[in-house]
Order: sequence, then C-alpha cells, then structure tokens
Amino acid sequence: MTDISCTVIAGGVGAARFLRGLVRAIDPAGVTAIVNVADDVVMHGLNVSPDLDTVTYTLAGVDNTETGWGVEDETWQAMQTLGRYGGDVWFNLGDRDLGTNLFRTGQLAEGAPLSAVTRDITAGWGIDATLLPATDDRIETRVTTADHGEIGFQEYFVRHRHAVPVTAVRFVGIEAAAPGPGVLEAISDADLVVIAPSNPVVSIGPVVSIPGIREAIESRRDTVVGISPIVGGKALKGPADRLMRELGMEPTVVGVAEAYRSMAGTLVIDEVDAAMAGTVEASGMDCIVTDTIMRDAEIAAALATTIIDGVLDR
Repeated sequence: MTDISCTVIAGGVGAARFLRGLVRAIDPAGVTAIVNVADDVVMHGLNVSPDLDTVTYTLAGVDNTETGWGVEDETWQAMQTLGRYGGDVWFNLGDRDLGTNLFRTGQLAEGAPLSAVTRDITAGWGIDATLLPATDDRIETRVTTADHGEIGFQEYFVRHRHAVPVTAVRFVGIEAAAPGPGVLEAISDADLVVIAPSNPVVSIGPVVSIPGIREAIESRRDTVVGISPIVGGKALKGPADRLMRELGMEPTVVGVAEAYRSMAGTLVIDEVDAAMAGTVEASGMDCIVTDTIMRDAEIAAALATTIIDGVLDR
C-alpha cells in the first residue's frame, strides 16, 4: 500500500466511489476528504448533511446500493408514520439514517461545530480516513428554475428530480464562510490533491467558492488532479451535464477542463473521450486517459493508482 497523503475535494456519490478505491490504494490514514456542505438542509426538524453521509456510509461499507444514498438494509417506518399524519415526505430519511441525523442535530443544538460532529460520526463507523466539512459555517446552494423560481437545492434535486431547467445557481452565505478546521492545511500539506468526479457546479463549485480554498488549490496546481464526471458528453449520475449546458458551460471533458484549469495541472478523462485529450492539453493541462467508470471498488482503486503513478512519479 502506497505511503502518501492525498486530499480529495469531494461531493456525493462520485467522490464516495473514488474514495472507496483510494483507501485501498493507499493507507486510509493518509486520506482526507474535504466535503461539500452547501447541500445541507434542515428537513423534518433535523440537520441533514447528504454529501458527508454518502461519503461516510460508503467508506464504512454500509451504503445503500439500491437507492444510491442512505444505509443498507434500510426500513422506512418513520416516514410511513409521518405520511399517515399528512407530513411532507418527498425527502425520505430511512430509519437507520435517522439515527445519524438525530445525533448531528442534537450535537449542533448544543453548540458543537459540524467538523467535531463529523469526527464523532466517522469514529462511530470506524473510518480511518479523515472527513472534513468544507466549512463549519452555514452555506446553501440556491437554484433558480424556469418553472418554480428560486428554490433550495434539495427541492430541485429530490422533489423535482432535477428535471426542471435551471437559469442560475448561487451559494448563500459563501462570502462570509471560512474554511473549516484543518481544510487549508489538508490542501497545502498533502502529496496530492484530487478534485473528485463530482458535479463541477453544485458539488465542487461551493467548496472552491469558500474564501481561501480556491487560492490554496491554485497555489499548488502542478500536483492537483481533476477527474472528469462527464463521460461521452453525459454525467454518469445526476444533472451535471444538464446544469453545465443550461449555465453556458460545454458539457464535455473540454468544459470540465475549462472549469478546472486554474486549479489543476492534470485532468483525468475516460477512454471514451480519448479523442479530446489533445484539446484538453491545448488548454494548458496534462491529460490522463483511463477507465474512470467505477463499477466496483477494484476499478476505483486502479483509477487511484493510475492517478498517483501518473502525477507523482512523472
């Protein structure tokens, strides 16, 4: 197992799958994930952190592969009871997942910062990697849609199944937010920084919009690698391709290169997009072409190893 340190700028499912492979490729103690919290929402009176929990459950090996979120072997009795009373149940929380959110909500209400609560949660699952919320401050992704005006991200993503056209995205509270404890150090001190194959607009975008984070990444650009979440002009999961198109970005690996080239010296693209490698390189980035579709943990580990060998050993 390679003895290096790697910090990953992370969103939800794509980042979780990459991290699951990374902790097989290198010592998990050397892995730090800086996780998006702009998707966080108060739902049913509970503080929910979807991206943090997706990464946590995946690294713990208890992720729900049927839904793509939440915990395996989930039941839904609490939501069924809530629906019986006429409660709003478009945002489901499974019975096992409720325990995490009850703990987080109680700790936050007592004054604990999100970073400390996250540390307790990951310790509870026996995770050796370090998960850092991008900030302890409250930030929120707001989406302006053609049909419903400005709505919260979870309403767009879950309630409307990210099927409504988007005209703008903004991150409320971002200007006043500060990087969470350990975030800037994790960026500066790691041997390698990886921008995970997460949505460039609403997963990576809010993390690098927190004052100080983009600058910290840009300052070490040569050892920063982005992984394209776009394969063959489409997102493997979620609305990244549609959001990019609707917001005037090219929904290809070339558009991803444009978004990341100030931060990352290398972009990893899938073999499907090999013909675009030259265009990526013409933008001023090195390009690694490999299998990026992480169908299982072994492929994710191979991807991580390819990145490490391609950047640190060149």
